[in-house]
Amino acid sequence: MRPALADRDAKTGLDRSTEVAPTPRRRKSLKRALVPYAFLSPTGILMIVLLLVPIIMVISYSLMDNVITNKNPVFVGIGNYVDILTDPTFLVAVRNTLVFTGSSVIAHLLLGLGFAMLLNTKLLGNKVKALFRVIYVLPWLFTVAIIAVLWRLMLNPNGVVNYLLDLAGIIDHNVEWLSSPSTALFAVTFINIWAGYPFYMISLLAGLQGIPKDLYEAATVDGASARQQFFNVTLPQLKPIIISMAMLDFIWTSQQFALIWMTTGGGPLNVTEMVSTFTYKLAFSQYEFSMASAAAVIVLLATLVLAFFYARHQNARD
Repeated sequence: MRPALADRDAKTGLDRSTEVAPTPRRRKSLKRALVPYAFLSPTGILMIVLLLVPIIMVISYSLMDNVITNKNPVFVGIGNYVDILTDPTFLVAVRNTLVFTGSSVIAHLLLGLGFAMLLNTKLLGNKVKALFRVIYVLPWLFTVAIIAVLWRLMLNPNGVVNYLLDLAGIIDHNVEWLSSPSTALFAVTFINIWAGYPFYMISLLAGLQGIPKDLYEAATVDGASARQQFFNVTLPQLKPIIISMAMLDFIWTSQQFALIWMTTGGGPLNVTEMVSTFTYKLAFSQYEFSMASAAAVIVLLATLVLAFFYARHQNARD
């Protein structure tokens, strides 16, 4: 056989060495495969422009001596990170953030679960439950600005809180709740707890209403008490919801800024200084944008760790 015919098909005589032009069917299937990406492209572009690009810029800023205010910034590597992690004020802010966040998450869970079980009980009528639902969900309807102004007025030395406590004989003088170093952190934590528990209450109430009644009936037949039913039926059924909400709440609360800024501003004497307010002051009060970027990257890394465990939990749940 001659070499010229080596690449030809024995039956058809077509030359296999030549590239076959894509058929209309292949082009149609290719277009169909690209349709989902076309629909996702606007969102993808927005995420790149509004999320990925700023993150890259902040990381690059954190590696310079001082950007924006310095015309020719110099690369300093991890120097800014070392300065941040050894800054006493930053360490105080981290401690305050952990206390503020941990206390808020635990209190949110306990209050939300308690009110959800109260609204799910058969001991109350439907009208009473509807009234309580409106009352309990009110804190969640207010904006952060309204909550901050409301509680600043109520916690004023001449406000209604001191008046009621004095009337009950609990205090004998007016307490400066947001201005005293001994009470400021407790006060802002209490405000955040009051404003955030409805999120847990609504989610847990939906979870309680989704628990099959057959489980409680079987537990009753087995002679389980109300306490045993709570720990062996209710909590295991609510566990996935509780873990998911706790992780999300920890991420959100650790980055709380507006409430702290509009109530105490991080004071007095840094007793309510959070990582968020510390970073803001570095950037817009001291104009140390590179240091602020380093602090922001540290927060980003901590948040990514929490987000990883949250996503892992969600995948395991699915």
